[in-house]
Amino acid sequence: MENEYGSCRLCPKNCGVDRNAGQRGFCGETDRLRLSWAGLHFGEEPPVTGRGGSGTIFVTGCNLRCKFCQNWQISQDGMGREVDSSEFADICLALESMGAENINIVTGSHAIPAIASGLRAARSRALAIPVLWNSSAYETPEALALLEGLVTVWLPDLKTLNQELSGSVFHAADYPKAAKRAIRYMAGLSPLEIEHPDDESCPAGKIVSGVIVRHLALPGRLADTELVLRWFAEHLEGRALLSLMTQYTPVPNSPHAAGMDAFPDRLLDHSEYDRLTGLLEELGIDNGFYQELVEDTDWLPDFNRTQPFSSKLARPVWHWKHGFGLR
Repeated sequence: MENEYGSCRLCPKNCGVDRNAGQRGFCGETDRLRLSWAGLHFGEEPPVTGRGGSGTIFVTGCNLRCKFCQNWQISQDGMGREVDSSEFADICLALESMGAENINIVTGSHAIPAIASGLRAARSRALAIPVLWNSSAYETPEALALLEGLVTVWLPDLKTLNQELSGSVFHAADYPKAAKRAIRYMAGLSPLEIEHPDDESCPAGKIVSGVIVRHLALPGRLADTELVLRWFAEHLEGRALLSLMTQYTPVPNSPHAAGMDAFPDRLLDHSEYDRLTGLLEELGIDNGFYQELVEDTDWLPDFNRTQPFSSKLARPVWHWKHGFGLR
């Protein structure tokens, strides 16, 4: 890991800092892997959730600074604690023992070498379920190559293809170019494969390989969503699944949401939702998922709590304050 962190260029930020020496680049992290929460999550796409839930691990830090990030406590405020490869493997194996369908690593782009080391440790101890990479797609193929043989399912965001929006809201004007390149690389690594159990306990099956591209539609910005959907239809339809999300929610408690003048401070409305479903039909995108429109903000997580989510949505296994000794 020393080579990757010594003059860090793991992501498109190309900070060049010596994270081995404790220096911190844009992501705010050194070479030490820090986590905030792990547990079974039941709110992912059907073939990811399955019957047992997705074994989700939230990584501290991020190489973007999205102004409306719902996980801002861990992505931008540094909430979490350091774990070594052995403890990371312990978490993976605990999730598997509790029935997780997969290991779902959230926002680990800046920590790929340490995560790869932890996954190898888990595999050496007989971890048998698939590993899913849940990221912003603000990554380089060179860094993603470190996960080959360890990750088989990719769940990247495609936040926007509008360079102006990505610069002002995500703090990365080069996001569209970087994300398209990363997602194409992922699609080349893992052909789509979904297993369908004989007992029909999971009608949508269980994904074991492939790419699910996520896009969060933003209120007042449907023209940007149309750009994303048209790009997906042209380049990935038939090679990947699309997950169109409508859960955008203002984050009034976040200190990072200032200057959100790029779109209205509200949920999507019904006319926008109708336009989104119409676009899917117009573009012939029928292999994937889209969320129903739910006018609810109560589900926003709080990672100070052992249970950041609702009890219906998740089951805690490990927490940054208490480890496995959950209270």
